[in-house]
Amino acid sequence: MSDNNKPQHEPNSNDNYCSVHIERKPLHLRVRVLQGPNYRFVKNTLSQLKLHTVCEEAGCPNIYECFESKTATFLILGDVCTRNCRFCLVGGGRPNPPDLNEPLNVARAIGSLGLKYAVITSVTRDDLPDGGASFFAETIKHVRQSNPECGIEVLVPDFKGDWQSLKLVIDAKPDVLNHNIETIPRLYPKVRPAANYTRSLELLRTAKEMGFSGPTKSGIMVGLGEEKNELVEVMADLRRHGCGIITIGQYLAPSKEHFPIARYYAPEEFEELKHIGLSMGFSHVEAAPLVRSSYHAKEQTGRTR
Repeated sequence: MSDNNKPQHEPNSNDNYCSVHIERKPLHLRVRVLQGPNYRFVKNTLSQLKLHTVCEEAGCPNIYECFESKTATFLILGDVCTRNCRFCLVGGGRPNPPDLNEPLNVARAIGSLGLKYAVITSVTRDDLPDGGASFFAETIKHVRQSNPECGIEVLVPDFKGDWQSLKLVIDAKPDVLNHNIETIPRLYPKVRPAANYTRSLELLRTAKEMGFSGPTKSGIMVGLGEEKNELVEVMADLRRHGCGIITIGQYLAPSKEHFPIARYYAPEEFEELKHIGLSMGFSHVEAAPLVRSSYHAKEQTGRTR
């Protein structure tokens, strides 16, 4: 682990973490390691264009499946985050200045991979005046110019509640706007100490008020110590704030230094959450143990091509 990837906040006796003994990882969370020709092609393309993906930086368990299918979630604005969320493997610290070639290189990678749907996210850049919003807009512009048939989903940070920054992204006209709520409000101080539950909900509502006509989307991790009623209330809050698509997946601690897993959910519990979400009016609920925010993202929007 490099210095940039070392956790910036070490657990201590005052954290009041759940002390539940966690059983061995269930079989339904095992993934098959595939490094076929498409996987290597994606890795080489990203390397040549000096691009990052959340698939690699966040240690996504679906990377082998997705890369072999020639899909990836692009991580713009570098690979160092200004926040230190306790669940995330992405390195925290002082980021380098943004790479001015990155927006064009993302568009080039999308063309090389032949993507018909692309997900673009970023590290949180609280050090930048607009939180990196202009880079999202510039990336969308380049993708539209060189790959006009490609659908674009953006997974944005909260921009510290600066809705003018959010407007920069919306004005670039992505097809889907995603912002993950991640967990229940009670756990925010421990899991996402620099984030704010209400602010994240307001981002989704404000996007619609600003005239964003596409679907808004959010994601939740389970297994951090939340109760079922708390989880259902978060889902209801998302619906009340106009969120149309939701993803729900099992939290897997990246290391022993990260926030611990309280328990593993069974596959049938995800099915139950899916039914609850659909009954609330979500247009799509992607809920399964290995689901992540951009997993099968194109299919979540109803796109077939």
